[in-house]
Amino acid sequence: MAYTLQQLLKKSAAQYPEKTAVWARGRSITYRELDERSNQLAHLLLQHGVKKGDRVGLYFPKSVESVVSMFGVLKAGAVYVPCDPAAPADRVGYILGNCGVRVLITNSEKRRGLDVATLHSLQVSVLVDSELKSGNGGGVIPWSLLAEFPANNSPQVTLTETDLAYILYTSGSTGRPKGVMLSHQNALTFVEWCAETFHVTSEDKLSNHAPLHFDLSVFDVYNTIEAGATVYLVTEDIALFPTTLANFIESKGITVWYSVPSALVLLLLHANLQREKLARLRTILFAGEVFPMKYLRQLVELLPGVDFYNLYGPTETNVCTYYKVEPSRLDSMDKLPIGIACENTEVFAVNDQDQIVTAVGETGELYVRGPAVTYGYWADSEKTAKMVVPNRFQKNFQENMYRTGDLVSLAEDGNYYFLGRRDSMIKSRGYRIELGEIESALLSHPGVKEAAAIAIPDDIVGNRIKAVVSTHESQTLKPAELQSHCAVKIPKYMIPEIIDFMDDLPKTSTGKIDRVRLAQAALV
Repeated sequence: MAYTLQQLLKKSAAQYPEKTAVWARGRSITYRELDERSNQLAHLLLQHGVKKGDRVGLYFPKSVESVVSMFGVLKAGAVYVPCDPAAPADRVGYILGNCGVRVLITNSEKRRGLDVATLHSLQVSVLVDSELKSGNGGGVIPWSLLAEFPANNSPQVTLTETDLAYILYTSGSTGRPKGVMLSHQNALTFVEWCAETFHVTSEDKLSNHAPLHFDLSVFDVYNTIEAGATVYLVTEDIALFPTTLANFIESKGITVWYSVPSALVLLLLHANLQREKLARLRTILFAGEVFPMKYLRQLVELLPGVDFYNLYGPTETNVCTYYKVEPSRLDSMDKLPIGIACENTEVFAVNDQDQIVTAVGETGELYVRGPAVTYGYWADSEKTAKMVVPNRFQKNFQENMYRTGDLVSLAEDGNYYFLGRRDSMIKSRGYRIELGEIESALLSHPGVKEAAAIAIPDDIVGNRIKAVVSTHESQTLKPAELQSHCAVKIPKYMIPEIIDFMDDLPKTSTGKIDRVRLAQAALV
């Protein structure tokens, strides 16, 4: 049994050497080639000073080289840190600095966009789009240099399942993203459960719709490799257009699909879907946000032979509960449950009296325990101590559990239902978003006096984001100006779609901005 993620590749490369492992942008790579190229990258990284446990950044659009890089970093005993290629340079610079990245795998365009301070902090940049040229220098290494390193054997680096594999940065309440630390054990617990539950085989063709810095991609990449299947990376030129995406699913013969519900809703509404177009699909998994029931019913009716699963879980646990959709029950259901715990994971709700919920209909905050739970947040012991807490419900040994911040209720059949958040985190288009990070971006504009970000429920994307702003007396701002300002601070999916202006934002009796009142007004 594998105890590191790279062992999954070693097994499948031996079993299916000439089978296509990864397809992206019209190019593909076999299992043998993926194993060899990632071996070469690992040797290159070690020669240039990467040590066990070092963080290596990945910052370029999805491509075959993305998966090569993931495995190459792991084989070097290091930890990969995938960055959103569409994120502002300021955000990427913060992430690279926060976790001490000294080696960055990127392309020429993305490297040029980084600020001087970030570039100065890097010792080495490996450019995936660069050939070997005499002019390369100053710590810049062309991808073609991999050919000079051993391909047949990976470096001998001692690792255990408790070593870190990757760090995923998610929206943070302080206005800066936070790095969720995931070990090989964390990831493999999820991968092994998926293998048993969804029966992925070497004949399957999986899509990868999620960005590689998003936790949904863990299933796409590693369950593909575990099974000896083929993963097709859905790049931005395909994902943006529903009809193009539907044609992609048909032409590639995708059998297993995993995405946020909003991607499926857009396909349903705008791609003129027909059953025969999706004839090869056997399993559809969705996660990241609530699936509007009216659209789910339509999709299940359109695809009667497909198994649908609702997967739930924060990045800190990957998936921790699941629910297999029962078509015969859909018409009588107002909402979909998040289900029961995955195997080798325990979930339970804790009420306001700090007791585990056992009564049907009772509400509590969902906690998770088991080997899938994160160690915490990189370089943030305070946040870690708040969210990854000792299991106070057993006294015999020390273990941690994760408090999700999600409120749930227990149903008679043992399924949990999601009710909402304890804090200001929301979901939009599958992304976890801290409203505080948006407010921080708005407030960084010199003309803004006060700012509040509000989530407006939406059937298609989960939530749309509105901001209400007050400005200093001498300032006259327009929404477009603030949206442009936010674009260099936060990702596109966090920029408010609507920005309203008020002389002063309403306050509570304690002098805080009255967000409840603003949210109620936004729904009128």
